[in-house]
Amino acid sequence: MEYSMLMGAMLAAAIYVLTPGPAFLAMLGLGAAQGRSASAGFLFGHLVGDLMWAGLALVAIIGSRVMDPVVFHALAMVCGVYLFWLGFRALTARRKPEGELDIAIRHPWRRGLIFGVTNPKGYPVAVAMFTALLAKNAAMLDWSSMAGLLCASLVGFVLADLILIWLVGLGFLRRFYVRYQIWIVRATGLIFIGFAIQAIVNSLPGLWTWRKS
Repeated sequence: MEYSMLMGAMLAAAIYVLTPGPAFLAMLGLGAAQGRSASAGFLFGHLVGDLMWAGLALVAIIGSRVMDPVVFHALAMVCGVYLFWLGFRALTARRKPEGELDIAIRHPWRRGLIFGVTNPKGYPVAVAMFTALLAKNAAMLDWSSMAGLLCASLVGFVLADLILIWLVGLGFLRRFYVRYQIWIVRATGLIFIGFAIQAIVNSLPGLWTWRKS
């Protein structure tokens, strides 16, 4: 398997975890209230959901590639448009009050597990992110690469979780996030738009070739 494929899967998994979203906000609030150990329990419970959505996303991506290359390119185009939409929404976000965790959670890992496997946005975001990062290696995707990509994704998830566990214990970073949350969200929007453009550009040659055939 190409090194770039593994790096793409690992990077997609890490970005999936590190970009601000509902789980990120829940983890930040939990860490502020109960410390790093509670955040660690939440994130490693959430890891089950991360792996589930990543596995389903890879099945969809590889399945579309094996059936017909044009299906993969069409999926890449749709995912690129979806990522662009998410990025645009984040880029134009307005400040609003966010709820905080005001009661102690006795089993953070259980809260993270439930949060991870029931997140309805987990699958489409995972498909979009993995498609954007793996599109340039589309010709090499097949079922034999599934295990390696999932293992690389696990490494990306764990590394990102460890970074968040470290960050959440730094009080000034929590305060920085709360103060500049709107700008961080908008910067995330720019990142999503960048990946969206990459996915769309990578899918265009395949769709153009199919149209001419």
